[in-house]
Amino acid sequence: MSIDKNKEINEEIKEIVIARLDSISPSKKISIGSSGEFGKNDLIEHVRKGDEIGKKIIEVEMAFLRAQKEGLVFA
Repeated sequence: MSIDKNKEINEEIKEIVIARLDSISPSKKISIGSSGEFGKNDLIEHVRKGDEIGKKIIEVEMAFLRAQKEGLVFA
């Protein structure tokens, strides 16, 4: 797979995660280990930046979606 194709896929995954985050209540806070608590807009910004917190959020969301696809989790 070419670098451009990987970047396109990564951007698509980011957009999926951002769309899922955008659906949560603005008053919700999510704790990410020792990194602290984050609100919806903070989480979206980290995903957009692609920093360590953003990567962790993407990893968790993708694991959830895979588990849901396999029938291991019901939403």
